[in-house]
Amino acid sequence: MKAGVFMMPSHPPERGLYEGHEWDLQHLEFVDRVGFHEAWIGEHFTAPWEPNPAPDLLIAQALLRTQRIKLCPGAHLLPYHHPVELAHRVAFLDHMAQGRFMLGVGTSGLPSDWKLFNVDGAAGENRRMTLEALNIMLRLWQSEEPFEYQGEFWSFNRIDTMLDSLKFHLRPFQQPHPPIGIAGLTPGSDTLKFAGENGFLPLSIALSNSYLTTHWQAVVEGAERSGVTPSRSDWRISREVYIAETDQEAREQALNGMLGRVWGEYLLPLFKSFDMMSLFKHHPEVPDSDVTLEYLADYVWLVGSPQTVTQKLGDMYEQTGGFGCLLALTFDQSENNEAWENSQRMLVEDVLPHFADA
Repeated sequence: MKAGVFMMPSHPPERGLYEGHEWDLQHLEFVDRVGFHEAWIGEHFTAPWEPNPAPDLLIAQALLRTQRIKLCPGAHLLPYHHPVELAHRVAFLDHMAQGRFMLGVGTSGLPSDWKLFNVDGAAGENRRMTLEALNIMLRLWQSEEPFEYQGEFWSFNRIDTMLDSLKFHLRPFQQPHPPIGIAGLTPGSDTLKFAGENGFLPLSIALSNSYLTTHWQAVVEGAERSGVTPSRSDWRISREVYIAETDQEAREQALNGMLGRVWGEYLLPLFKSFDMMSLFKHHPEVPDSDVTLEYLADYVWLVGSPQTVTQKLGDMYEQTGGFGCLLALTFDQSENNEAWENSQRMLVEDVLPHFADA
């Protein structure tokens, strides 16, 4: 099992954009030094707790300050980008990364983003736009001949050579394209079915182990459509992780630090408004009112000593059937950065070696 991080990136609303960006860069330097395999960096437009509309800018700077870690937008929200323009940016960044790049794409799940860009997400328009945009990008990268495209949402021309020297020429460094991951959130996610059908990397946000099993079932269902054999080693799962020397210390730092604050002020109210509280429960009879920060620390997050987190991760691995990469969900830990770095170091050095053969 590989170690990775998922950075929303999340910062408290009072944090300056520059200060938050600098913390993200410094943390990427740190996880690169201690041996994390990859980092996925989110994209949002209308979430003050997730203030990064351009993960590729952070990646471009982080490439200069890291050595080994793979850096990945997680994910570019395809309804909000012209796919021809994004195909060029991605191809160019792939050359800058020289193999240390994977492309994450998503459909967008925030109704405020839908409203900002006038996308009818409630009717599934965002999903149709995502599939069309990704198909356009792949076709552009793989095409050898000019063509004209007229789609539901976008139209363009894959040009032939003009004026002797002007032509379409930018293709990715990794051929035929960098590895592609697709993020899924809802149970039985349609986008994860698409990932399975096309052999892309499935990316899941872990809310509960039973919820995660519906994600792998979606991958398998999609793979059966095209005869692809999905590999669990490709499955990335993000989950909150906080490790300290003792269970009590880890629990206190998780609940009273930025992890607890983000969930208390932002994520838990957001999931309540989405009517998704049932997805966190370890048993369906648990009332919604019992899904508190303390409940999440006990039943959902990987919080505790290295021994306790090893046990919790083992239970998660068995109940989901197995996966290839654990992405530690990362929040701005400026107020207690030393403890957070110790947590990340213990994940790599004390926990994941128990899963070397997983």
